[in-house]
Amino acid sequence: MTQTQRRILLARRPEGAPVPEDFRMDEQPVPAPAEGEVLVRTLWLSLDPYMRGRMSDAASYAKATRIGEPMTAECVGEVVESRAEGLAKGDFVVGRGGWQSHFVLPGKDLRKLDPEAAPLSTALGVLGMPGHTAYAGLLAIGQPKAGETVVIGAASGAVGAVAGQIAKIKGCRVVGIAGGAEKCRYVTDELGFDACLDRKEPDLAGRLKEACPDGVDIYVELTGGPVTDAVLPLLNFFARIPVIGTIASYNATAAAEGTDRLPWLLRQTLVKRLTIKGMIVTDYAHMAGDFRRDVAGWIREGRFKYREDVVDGLENAPEAFIGLLEGRNFGKLLVRVARES
Repeated sequence: MTQTQRRILLARRPEGAPVPEDFRMDEQPVPAPAEGEVLVRTLWLSLDPYMRGRMSDAASYAKATRIGEPMTAECVGEVVESRAEGLAKGDFVVGRGGWQSHFVLPGKDLRKLDPEAAPLSTALGVLGMPGHTAYAGLLAIGQPKAGETVVIGAASGAVGAVAGQIAKIKGCRVVGIAGGAEKCRYVTDELGFDACLDRKEPDLAGRLKEACPDGVDIYVELTGGPVTDAVLPLLNFFARIPVIGTIASYNATAAAEGTDRLPWLLRQTLVKRLTIKGMIVTDYAHMAGDFRRDVAGWIREGRFKYREDVVDGLENAPEAFIGLLEGRNFGKLLVRVARES
């Protein structure tokens, strides 16, 4: 009997927030690998905010997903058949497999995982792209120094949680912002941030000013919107802003109404000598080894914690992704597509 590959495809480009009808599932025979390629059975699928940008055909740093193509994603999987040197059936790998039950990639585009070193799922979260993004953004652009104040938007999420814990290890005062009391308790009680503010409560700007009496030296930009509006007036001279994401605007269909704050921001950038730098994790591939060594070591030492939000079943990926953009997830969002053999 022919084995079947299930895929979730982009059915149409969303207008505003994605809805289930923007996706569709299909089935086809499992593809065979060519010379130098590997067939992988997906175990874990990563869902991340950047995927919303890939659903749009607007110009960006990466090509858009085409209508009828599988949604893009990093995956952890088990090798079913290998025609590539260095990988064999039964090995575990991570690579850009997409929203599908099986995928074929060149062996050079896969990284072999040691299941004894860490849970396989962590290769998509704390020890994967989100963790690497946080590590590079904070250390290469933020350049934290002991005693400085760091503000983290989306503090309970996959990137924010890592960035904040690294800032604490570097001796900073860390203030998180998260959506809801439960997430805020997790950020302070489990992750060890000095404070965490609920973005859903009134007067975020006033509460943030009280939480940052010495101003803000580093703002890890993950959200945009009202969170950023609250942080900007508190920036100190020579403050640094690694711009990693702006999830508050990902579903916007037009420019926000109201006063244009760009002239004000540029004036503050001049007067306070701010550093505002966008970052894509692939620009910092040279830091990947240091990142995995440092964070894995901190986890072993008990200095670092992480949380995963697991959804079972490939068919549930669209609804989980929609919830991610609405802030419904709590921790790194993963889809468990299949179990290990």
